[in-house]
Amino acid sequence: MGTLGRAIYTVGFWIRETGQAIDRLGSRLQGNYYFKEQLSRHRTLMNVFDKAPAVDKEAFVAPSASIIGQVEVGKGSSIWYGCVLRGDANSISIGSGTNIQDNSLVHVAKSNLAGKVLPTIIGDNVTVGHSAVLQGCTVEDEAFVGMAATLLDGVYVERHAMVAAGALVRQNTRIPCGEVWGGNPAKFLRKLTEDEMAFISQSALNYSNLAQVHATENAKELDGVEFKKVLQKKFGRRDEEYDAMLEVVHQTPPEVSHPVNVVPPPKAA
Repeated sequence: MGTLGRAIYTVGFWIRETGQAIDRLGSRLQGNYYFKEQLSRHRTLMNVFDKAPAVDKEAFVAPSASIIGQVEVGKGSSIWYGCVLRGDANSISIGSGTNIQDNSLVHVAKSNLAGKVLPTIIGDNVTVGHSAVLQGCTVEDEAFVGMAATLLDGVYVERHAMVAAGALVRQNTRIPCGEVWGGNPAKFLRKLTEDEMAFISQSALNYSNLAQVHATENAKELDGVEFKKVLQKKFGRRDEEYDAMLEVVHQTPPEVSHPVNVVPPPKAA
């Protein structure tokens, strides 16, 4: 598809936009039957009064994540899709190279039974698995919090410690360096191996690299992405997995299709 194809695509886009504008105008002219179009209020970064997020320019924040209030995100860290970091009642600090994976919640504690003011502090190169909940706790550098784990007020996870997936760590629990804790309530399970400690560091690096890919993709304009899909559907032919993602269906010409229910000829004696 050359210049003509691109021009046709652009004209089609203008027609659709014009149609939507006419529809909105018609709705306004209808008066009592006016349909009010709702505007999405989602904001990836949002202030709460004078409390504003501070996100390093080299950090990745997914467009569907929410960073609210007094939240600091360091260089090379990544906040993935569906995450909520709410620093309204206190502060949240996230170091460099840390990943907060999809649908996780990080909050703070303004007060609790012990009367303590508890921010949430997450160090460098920390991995926080999908759907984890961290509330008013501290996680030191190169620690690992498994998927769907919950860390309550006053929890302290030391460097190179691991909280197993699904664990519930009760208030004011301290998890020492090099230990794995799991269960509900979480208890000591065993010591980490050297390979597992190396894996924690590698996991953070892997997510930091992956975040750069997602940041590049999210920076693309919608028109360019949609136009590329059109070109791919018409002319592209890559591997089957790629084509399946773009809903590309390739028709097999009749002359090269294989007949069914055909009995193969007998082999020569």
